[in-house]
Amino acid sequence: MWKGAGVADDELTSASATRLVLTAERLFALYGIEGVSLRQISLDSGSSNNSAVHYYFGSKDGLIEAILRHRVPQLLAERRLLASQSDPTDIRSLFSAHYLPLLHMADDPDNHYVTFVEQLQRRDLAAGIGSFALPDEGKHADALFRQTLEPLLVDLDPRLRASRVVQAQLLCLHAAADREHANAGGNEVEPLDLFVSSLLDGITGFLQAPATNPTLRRLDSLT
Repeated sequence: MWKGAGVADDELTSASATRLVLTAERLFALYGIEGVSLRQISLDSGSSNNSAVHYYFGSKDGLIEAILRHRVPQLLAERRLLASQSDPTDIRSLFSAHYLPLLHMADDPDNHYVTFVEQLQRRDLAAGIGSFALPDEGKHADALFRQTLEPLLVDLDPRLRASRVVQAQLLCLHAAADREHANAGGNEVEPLDLFVSSLLDGITGFLQAPATNPTLRRLDSLT
């Protein structure tokens, strides 16, 4: 699982460490990465030790890594299963296989992962990092997804394919986070199957939309 500075693996799987991870995920989702102190996370987790996060994870970055490592393996396992059942030549099918597990998370009351990821992405963009640091297996899966999807965008100028896929991924993330927010606030939301199907329809159309002449002229001016 996650690794803290000088902490044994059996200690890292303790109930206390897990509570810290889940508490941090929830608080980061609610208040942003920079809006939560490590002391607050320790207190909200029920720990009597204000330095519990430092003990298990070393720093806020270590705790963020722990949250990702707590969620990503299961997310990837579900994606692999869905990918094995998907049509590799169909854009909607591929996008569904990759993002359906994340969209389902938005309706799970036991996690705040989608909103946490959105907050992390916003923080890193603001800091000029560009994208947050997934575990290596997550980076590999994301790169493979893009490599598989981009060649299917036959109606889109090749110079736009990579950025269009990234934009579609962000659209999906923010839509899922909005739904997670609504669920957390007790607001009425449309049925999950309708939400997912409509979102995938929209994203598929977005991915396949050809560039207009103004966009192509601007591309030509940059090359």
